[in-house]
Amino acid sequence: MVQAFLDTGLCGALVTTVIGSVSWQLVADAFPFAFLSTPFTYIMLRMCLVLEATGICNGAWILAGVHKRLAGFQNDDIHIGTAEERATQKRKDAAARETDLSALTGADGLKSV
Repeated sequence: MVQAFLDTGLCGALVTTVIGSVSWQLVADAFPFAFLSTPFTYIMLRMCLVLEATGICNGAWILAGVHKRLAGFQNDDIHIGTAEERATQKRKDAAARETDLSALTGADGLKSV
């Protein structure tokens, strides 16, 4: 099963995407004036601002709203209740749940190497 996942190439694509996007952010963070003063960055920034000004990307919210209505999605409050309702029923939130390490690893705990 693990080999089938690795054969899809998704892992390599994910690593490439993360490294490719983070490297530019690190350069821009370390040298902001030098990064923004290059002609390529200026042109790309202007192109992005023009694209954003057109509102094309805002259409994704309309599509998401249509999909929500068609699929019949509901808020989490419908399924699990509000925080106040869970408190009155003395149900714990999932965030406070502790995970048993032995259940995940199949061992009784971590062993020192």
